[in-house]
Amino acid sequence: MKIALLAPFEESVPPKKYGGTELVIYNLITEFVSRGHDVTLFGVGDSQVPCKVEALFPHELRTIPPYNTDLKSRETAKFHGISMMLSRLQTMDFDMVHNHAGWRLLLFHQFIHQPLVTTLHGPTTFVHEKMAYVSDPNLNFVSISDNQRQGLPDLHYIATVYNGLDMDTFDYNEKPEDYFVFLARFSPQKGAKEAIDVAKKAGIQLKMACKIDVSDQAYYNSVKDAIDGEQIQLLGEMDHVQKVTLLKNAKGMLAPIQWEEPFGLFVVEAMACGTPVFGMRRGSFPELIEDEKNGFLADTVEEMAQQVKDIDTLSRSYCRQSVEAKFTKQIMASKYLEVYQEILKER
Repeated sequence: MKIALLAPFEESVPPKKYGGTELVIYNLITEFVSRGHDVTLFGVGDSQVPCKVEALFPHELRTIPPYNTDLKSRETAKFHGISMMLSRLQTMDFDMVHNHAGWRLLLFHQFIHQPLVTTLHGPTTFVHEKMAYVSDPNLNFVSISDNQRQGLPDLHYIATVYNGLDMDTFDYNEKPEDYFVFLARFSPQKGAKEAIDVAKKAGIQLKMACKIDVSDQAYYNSVKDAIDGEQIQLLGEMDHVQKVTLLKNAKGMLAPIQWEEPFGLFVVEAMACGTPVFGMRRGSFPELIEDEKNGFLADTVEEMAQQVKDIDTLSRSYCRQSVEAKFTKQIMASKYLEVYQEILKER
């Protein structure tokens, strides 16, 4: 099958550091290619992938001035990238065009003559994005959790396909060190402040591996005084090897999200290393975290701080097994191939 995978422009594939969507795309590419499919990635030029690349920008947008600091310029660049993407797609033939690049492309979907499916990687609650999603009732969508559909329940969903990991790149560790980890953007949605609060209430050491976006700088400034460098440590953004080392040696992960997280790749990454996750009972987390088995679900910071004391009741080996059963790249790729066949049957 000839497959076009359309990636966001902010990051390369795979991401050099933070970038869950781009890692998912990379895992799809490697698995599709290993099964003999002809794959083309539409993205940025410094992507390192075992397939053809249609480069729309030389590097990831977040590293190119003025897009790295000026959000309005970055928005314009995204639409420029989409225009180039559409122009090239009109001269090429694919059995399936798989959009991971977001809502903007859908405003121009009528110019794509090939079968098209869009994976929703973000929340479905933003009003300005909904206009694109509902622009045509025949557009095909895949959700990455069942909960994600709540914002737009009437779209034409083909399936829910959970994000999948390359398990060979995540080391299992039965004997961790005595610290907890927070791995996410340093943002109010991800609950950075709440993670610090949990750590202080529970009396545990917290290591925070965070990307700080320009849009989150003010939030970081309001919280940074709580980071003392000892009990609460900010380690910054990490590459994959650094991330796995941090995760596998962590006793547990704190994930006190403050929004309807559509998936949360960091959750299954932690569990793949055997590290249980303490998360909030919202968004996709009840689909990822089996309460009192591979982690705990809480409704408040106070409840999470109490649950941390029960971490020794959890099995690290079961954490790993729960990912192997549902969240591998092989399972993900197989389900997407089923989605493609379903769409082609409907045409």
